[in-house]
Amino acid sequence: MNADEGRSREAVEAARSSGTLHGELLAALRDFIVEGHLEDGVRIPERALCERFSISRTPLREALKVLAAEGLIELLPNRGARVRELSAADLRELFDVMGGLESLAGRLACERITDAEIAEIERVHHEMYHFYLRRDVHGYFRCNQAIHQMIVAAAGNTLLASTYAGLAGRIRRVRYAANLAKDRDRLSEAMREHEAILDALRRRAGSELSDILFLHLRNKLKAAQPAA
Repeated sequence: MNADEGRSREAVEAARSSGTLHGELLAALRDFIVEGHLEDGVRIPERALCERFSISRTPLREALKVLAAEGLIELLPNRGARVRELSAADLRELFDVMGGLESLAGRLACERITDAEIAEIERVHHEMYHFYLRRDVHGYFRCNQAIHQMIVAAAGNTLLASTYAGLAGRIRRVRYAANLAKDRDRLSEAMREHEAILDALRRRAGSELSDILFLHLRNKLKAAQPAA
């Protein structure tokens, strides 16, 4: 059994012991798809996934409904589900909109964020740096996404947060893939960008943070889709 299978089964076992099977299964399945174990556009192999996670079809299909709502997969009428496939044009449009949303979130967050919220973002940033040094892409990505989500939450705008959440799932696979780009310098560049994000947050420099976040999204797309 490889490391990915081990992590998947550990997540499900943890779910059984804690009584949170749905949540843990959902997280494990989301990671499995985000990390590229299934190609864009392919049908979801329900039987194979049931065997992998040692579950029946019912909890699997409930988890798939949630992932479809997040935009990670698409449900096909009477034909199961498939991994959402996005064209280069789709990605450019999505990243521009997401960049705009994060840019606005950064500006609003600097007006409203508390010292405690900054301290928590800083804590996760240092955890992310630890994973970066170990080249642990799974841990790095988890912390990276948490930081972006915390900035959006700190903006204190429910419409912004719901719009962001509605689109984030669609590009989650691409954001993860950017961390696997052959150019390893991109990961170092992303860490420097996150240092700048944290610095601007500490200073409540809204306009500066807005520009950094938008450029950060543009660079992420370039890393994952060089030809875009």
